[in-house]
Amino acid sequence: MKRLRVAVIGVGHLGKDHARILAGMPEVELVGVADVNHEQAQHIARQYRTQAYSDYWPLLNLVEAASIVVPTTFHLAVAGEFLKRGIPLLVEKPLARSVAEAKELVDLAQANGALLQVGHIERFNPAYEELRSRPLHPTLIRAQRLGPFTGRSTDVGVVLDLMIHDLDLLLDLAGSMVQSVDASGLSVFGGHEDVASARLQFANGCVAEVAASRASPTSSRQMQLWGPEGFAECDFAARKLTLVQASEQVRRHGLDPARLDPASRARIREELFTRHMEVMSIDGKAQDQLSCELQEFVTSVRTGKSPRCSGQDGLAAISLAERILKSIKEKPRAVASKPGQLFPHRTNQDVA
Repeated sequence: MKRLRVAVIGVGHLGKDHARILAGMPEVELVGVADVNHEQAQHIARQYRTQAYSDYWPLLNLVEAASIVVPTTFHLAVAGEFLKRGIPLLVEKPLARSVAEAKELVDLAQANGALLQVGHIERFNPAYEELRSRPLHPTLIRAQRLGPFTGRSTDVGVVLDLMIHDLDLLLDLAGSMVQSVDASGLSVFGGHEDVASARLQFANGCVAEVAASRASPTSSRQMQLWGPEGFAECDFAARKLTLVQASEQVRRHGLDPARLDPASRARIREELFTRHMEVMSIDGKAQDQLSCELQEFVTSVRTGKSPRCSGQDGLAAISLAERILKSIKEKPRAVASKPGQLFPHRTNQDVA
């Protein structure tokens, strides 16, 4: 079988891993890597025995598919040139920095018959895959994605940098239009927002609360879901899913503590998560999410099968992110007085 000729555009922190994985696929020929830092491009090219380019233009005539891993600010300019030529793309999340730019990329893909996949990697998290295989219809979702400042992705704020992961998952899980958005945020380092939270109301009645921070001393990537079928907690970092569901006896006959005597209520409290509520903990498969994502991309290019996160999905996540950013901007300015100053210092005049 002829190998698929693929290039990686942008081989920095994440792009170098795209190059490594694609170079190791027997059905792929990594024909080149491009980066404005030519020394970095040469370093990666030597590692994986391919060609280095300081500009992506020569690769437009050499590839059958490409992975775009440049900063979000340049997604439209770079990905647009490949899509104009009908070249299938995997574009790292977020698809673009605005709805207008994301829509332009989706329209270009459709007009030129090019597959467009968006790199929302949490779709491939084993814990999330386990969650999606369960018949759970959430009515309340809480998600938080917190981490320390890394110095990367500073061309966008935390909503497009981190929260976008959970926005994509929320849209996938709820399967409904978002009716209302109420959000708040603040800048810690100056410039874009670094902390944000939002409450989302879906047309089907589901409510979601989502928070993101890139100014947290500790890291956390978790989601909790409540629905008629039970409770689920998804730990994306540990790749672990916890499910809590009523026992068969409770599902059939119900459980009303108000109708029980004190002794029976005490027993229920002691036996709640052993006899009445079934708790199941599932450790996700030991798989590399990026490898799974890139494998799906290659398979989709070869077979024409739709990827699980299409350009339209990426556009929907950007649209929701833009609504959140609009809600944040409409609030009174809750930003640091100076870069690096989270709360203004009190003075004697303030006290007086």
